[in-house]
Amino acid sequence: MNSSHRIAIILARGGSKRLPRKNLLDFFGKPLIAWTIEAALESGCFEKVVVSTDDTEIAETAVMYGAEAPFLRNSAADDFSTSSQATYVGLMQSLEYWPHEYETVVQLMANCPLRDSNDIVASINSFEMNNAPSQISCFKYGWMNPWWAAKIDSKGIPHRIFETTKNIRSQDLPNLYGPTGAIWISKVDDFLVSKDFYMKGHRFEELSLVSSMDIDDESDFEMAKALYILKNRSVTCEK
Repeated sequence: MNSSHRIAIILARGGSKRLPRKNLLDFFGKPLIAWTIEAALESGCFEKVVVSTDDTEIAETAVMYGAEAPFLRNSAADDFSTSSQATYVGLMQSLEYWPHEYETVVQLMANCPLRDSNDIVASINSFEMNNAPSQISCFKYGWMNPWWAAKIDSKGIPHRIFETTKNIRSQDLPNLYGPTGAIWISKVDDFLVSKDFYMKGHRFEELSLVSSMDIDDESDFEMAKALYILKNRSVTCEK
């Protein structure tokens, strides 16, 4: 696969609140961010694998595992900036640092350690076979059926989001899909204009539930460990 026209931007903010310093937490012998860096490098899809971070320690760790991190993100590193905004800043800094024309930008969240190089290759192949300006990874809802979702008031009374589906069997309902930060892809020219992966004409690309796992808090972290063991049955979990 010709990698010269693609750049990977790995987002890794230092100030995570729900799970402090999550991008550096040990995940089966390596910092969490290392799993994404290694997957990107092993895919062979990229001219550059860049970690966009505001944190010196994360940048040093990224370089240790083979990524590029020659600059710190100069904006969009707060609690309110979107992933698209952070990717835009990382891409612009990269284009200023390395004079090179890229056709495709791929955003990989550092908190998705179970998304591997095969997922990246398959997603890029799908993107390049379709004529969409951007592509966002997603997963299919299973036992967590959103068709039966409800808000609960202070008295514990449920108020259903989809009132008409409450008595329909799950097998008779259409599939629903949720986005995951694992692999977001866009044509660079389109992204520089829209500054948003959710641009007009974007498409979803399904990943497995395991590959889609985003880690945002402690319960996510524990679930990711369990899914890793399921995926690698020979691994023994050490408390």
